[in-house]
Amino acid sequence: MVRSYLLLLFCVICWGSNFIFGALLVKEFSPILLSALRLCFILLFIAFYALVKKKWKMVQKKDLFMIILLGLIGTCINQWSFYSALETTHPTTSALILALAPLTTSFLASIFLKERLTKGFVIGSIIAFIGVFFVITNGQKLEITIGLIWIFLTMLTFSISIIMIKKLTESYDSTTITLYSNLIGFGGLLPIVLFSGTTHTMSNQAVPWILLIVTAIIMHGICTLIWNHQIQIVGASKAAMFLNLEPFIAMLVGLIVLKNNITGSQFLGGALIIIGVFLSTSLKWKRAIKEPSYIKETKNF
Repeated sequence: MVRSYLLLLFCVICWGSNFIFGALLVKEFSPILLSALRLCFILLFIAFYALVKKKWKMVQKKDLFMIILLGLIGTCINQWSFYSALETTHPTTSALILALAPLTTSFLASIFLKERLTKGFVIGSIIAFIGVFFVITNGQKLEITIGLIWIFLTMLTFSISIIMIKKLTESYDSTTITLYSNLIGFGGLLPIVLFSGTTHTMSNQAVPWILLIVTAIIMHGICTLIWNHQIQIVGASKAAMFLNLEPFIAMLVGLIVLKNNITGSQFLGGALIIIGVFLSTSLKWKRAIKEPSYIKETKNF
């Protein structure tokens, strides 16, 4: 079990660092080109893995629309908006706003999957959104920038994709879903890159290319496979607790790599967001223990 926890921690450290490495890469590549290139390398890795493990399953016609929707929303738009946000938004701010994804997912699940919200969810959400206010304002006047809009779009598309993945996992394994969603996402970005008529920034140095390829394969390929496997061992609820560390890892790596100072407002807002998410998810899980039907649904997730 200790090995599983260490592997989950490794994944979260990589994902938290991704905000910082992404902020470095958008200085060398335009966001749309960077998104397309990363998806290309991720797709090559996942396709190779699926072929070796014989997990390449054909999608049925009845599920084709949802797969396409997942690829366009959860991969194409999600990746593009993420790197567009990092052009102008502080990586730590981005990480803290994305920490709201579990709350947004629960809210969407209550609408589309008819899952019940608890009082703990409401209380936790209020605390978390107060934290968002501190993060966005950073001790100054409230100002909504294009970068914040991009990162909120990233968070929303990520939450929507979780709902769709939850439905698709009833018929397909995670490798098949990841493979097709990345294929469609890459296919959606490629025409924009090729025919947008604008000049896309592309680094001519070796180091940024190496960083791009390594982070794509490790953070979105290997870590995804490790995470999905370890969830089966420790359970989804325990694994989800590790995700609360992601924003603080982004803070720490940003402090070390980018020399970014962590303001008191960011730290307070981050703490409130994490506390809010923890209260929402943990109280919801305790309620689930008393409802067998909900436990079954949670395990399917």
